[in-house]
Amino acid sequence: MQRKIRITIAAVLAAVSPGLFAQAFPSKPVRIIVAFPPGGGTDIVARTIGPKLTEALGQQVVVDNRAGASGLLGTELAAKAAPDGHTLFMGTLGNLSVNPLLFPKVSFDVARDFAPLTQAVAVTFVLYVHPSFPVKTVKDLIALAKARPGNVNYASSGSGGAPHLAAELLNSLAGIKMVHIAYKGSGPSFVDVLGGQVPLTMDSLTQGLPYVKSGRLRAVATLGPTRSPVLPEVPTVGETLKGYEVVNWFGLVAPAATPRDVLNRLHTEIVKILRMPDIKERLSSQGADPVGSSPEEFGAFMKAETAKWARVIKEANIRAD
Repeated sequence: MQRKIRITIAAVLAAVSPGLFAQAFPSKPVRIIVAFPPGGGTDIVARTIGPKLTEALGQQVVVDNRAGASGLLGTELAAKAAPDGHTLFMGTLGNLSVNPLLFPKVSFDVARDFAPLTQAVAVTFVLYVHPSFPVKTVKDLIALAKARPGNVNYASSGSGGAPHLAAELLNSLAGIKMVHIAYKGSGPSFVDVLGGQVPLTMDSLTQGLPYVKSGRLRAVATLGPTRSPVLPEVPTVGETLKGYEVVNWFGLVAPAATPRDVLNRLHTEIVKILRMPDIKERLSSQGADPVGSSPEEFGAFMKAETAKWARVIKEANIRAD
């Protein structure tokens, strides 16, 4: 009799639509893993979205900073998380498209282990220098680096991250050799640039704008194809160095086996948040333009970015430290 009851219960459970189980999501707090310390651009965007997602889901959404190994530690943790929608990953150009090129022996595969949700933002990058550094233009920097080869240092959030790539692309196109000083995230890298221990970095407007406004850093140039409306007086690197262009991005993914209904719910709520006027204003004012693409669009975009940067890495001979 007990055996028959067990079989009957199993049959009923098997027949129930998986979508009914998804309706129970979320059943506990949701975490957004950020592979860098607090204070970086990725962290700022995640913490901007988090409170609104808490309201939408009815469960607390927390940012879980897991820094280390150029973002590999946080990425691996997210890839191996339970695929139930309660763990998301706010990845970057470096995490999701570049690190697999620089670290081919990592234990995760972005295409296999992650389900794309949406590109969250496109991020304006800026060439920042300490006010004491005798550089006010891109031309000044190139001239100084040529006069002092191997003696101009730059800080980055870690090997393979967008700040590293941005500076190495400048090295390659300008024919200079600035020296890479890698940190465990943008936050720590800015600490030393603000203190004057390292004279410059190339990082997000989201991260550095407050320091420009307070006069603690000088914005020499933006890195995108056009000037930023947030800093309209600051020229682009491309205005001096033809062909130079770097635009970073952040996007949300989930473990690959996460149920489709849960992914759809998350995508819907996150895109709604990115389109809220107050969120758009907060992000855009910091140089992070909301995107809110479909999962399919984001997946295709990541593949295209990997192909683009594979060419740049090869041509510039960029290597992980």
